[in-house]
Amino acid sequence: MTLDEYVESLKGKRIAVIGIGVSNLPLIELLLRHGCDVTACDMRTREQMEGEAERLEALGAKMKLGPDYLEDLDHDVLFRTPGLMPFDPHLEAAKARGSLLTSEMEAFLSLCPCKVIAVTGSDGKTTTSTIISELLKAAGYRVHLGGNIGNPLLCEIPEIGEDDVAVIELSSFQLHSMVCRPDIAVVTNITPNHLDKHKDYQDYIDAKREILLHQDKNCRLILNLDDEHTAYLSGFARARISYFSDRQHLSDGACLRDGLLVRVKDGEERPVLPAAEIRLPGEHNVLNYLAAFAATEGLVSDEICAEAARCFGGVEHRLEIVRTLHGVTYINDSIGSSPTRTIAGLRAMRAKPIVIAGGYDKHLPFDELGDVLCQLAKAVFLTGDTAEKIHTAILASPYFAESGLPVEMEADFRSAVLAASASAEEGDVVLFSPACASFDHFKNFAERGKYYKSIIMGLE
Repeated sequence: MTLDEYVESLKGKRIAVIGIGVSNLPLIELLLRHGCDVTACDMRTREQMEGEAERLEALGAKMKLGPDYLEDLDHDVLFRTPGLMPFDPHLEAAKARGSLLTSEMEAFLSLCPCKVIAVTGSDGKTTTSTIISELLKAAGYRVHLGGNIGNPLLCEIPEIGEDDVAVIELSSFQLHSMVCRPDIAVVTNITPNHLDKHKDYQDYIDAKREILLHQDKNCRLILNLDDEHTAYLSGFARARISYFSDRQHLSDGACLRDGLLVRVKDGEERPVLPAAEIRLPGEHNVLNYLAAFAATEGLVSDEICAEAARCFGGVEHRLEIVRTLHGVTYINDSIGSSPTRTIAGLRAMRAKPIVIAGGYDKHLPFDELGDVLCQLAKAVFLTGDTAEKIHTAILASPYFAESGLPVEMEADFRSAVLAASASAEEGDVVLFSPACASFDHFKNFAERGKYYKSIIMGLE
């Protein structure tokens, strides 16, 4: 089915698009151009939308705005925003009345005419998706990178050819209750995350599992051999499984052996490049490359993989070097929205950094983060909703007394950044890696990272 045929099939039906954000705004406009009956729903008020409501109304949309935007949903088709979980009582009630629940991404995956490589996981999914995209582009493929990484692709389907490759990053929010069948699925790892949104940890794990449930024997599945949840996931797999690991040898996939990244197929090992030659810093990026090498087996040569790894400089907001000023290096790791991400960033540093952390509370434990900060940080500046919780974890760490780690609490984000900068001496690294989501004061991690960079670039 083409995109036009799909949209035409929706004409005559009452459609509600819930959430007028990055992924859904192009969808709303597409549906309206085809003359569909569309109600655009958003928790923001008309005033908060700053003219967007009037623009959509001029295109023919009905608007349902404000705190009651989810009340009385009785439409034939509901497109949900990723942040609204399918088990929301309003959506459950709508489904019970006969509404079809779907999403922009689910529609894209059902219509995409080319090979799809989909990546999910708690850590590393954006970097891994981007690395896979870079490898494929270096090999000459026309690549469409999108999904949770911020680029909605549904409206681009007419420009996608059968020989192209779509690389899709999928979050647990997108995957929850979604039917998808990627040709190649990658699960980087699973650690506790987004427990403020999911029913419980098992619900989060099972949301990630959706990426593989509808695959068949003609598909491939790439799993982390060292992750504790891999045995559970592989029990549901019908695709051919390859693994990646930086600790163990394996018969099919990619692993680390004697400092070399190695591809393995049918038990035969092929060295690709030394880990020391990867441009991206940190052990976690070795794992990201191993996952990408396993996913692109048969699509990208070993030689191209090696050259790309030596050249690719990384993704914005992921251990991004902002500037060096007066001998102090400032790093933006705003993507560090969970303790495990921040721990990985700390372990990637070559010297003990001054750390800025804290943010929105996703109800995740900070015990391990407290230990690692005591061991690997020079000083810590805390702010945001979780500042007190992280402070408590640091003080409770058995490593705290010996470390003598200085910890300061700051009233707001800017104050924390400026205080960290004022404490730095020549040769220091100031690492912003919050270990928390951004929603206490920012729309998303990207807005938070850009604000951090603006503060740093304003220093004299």
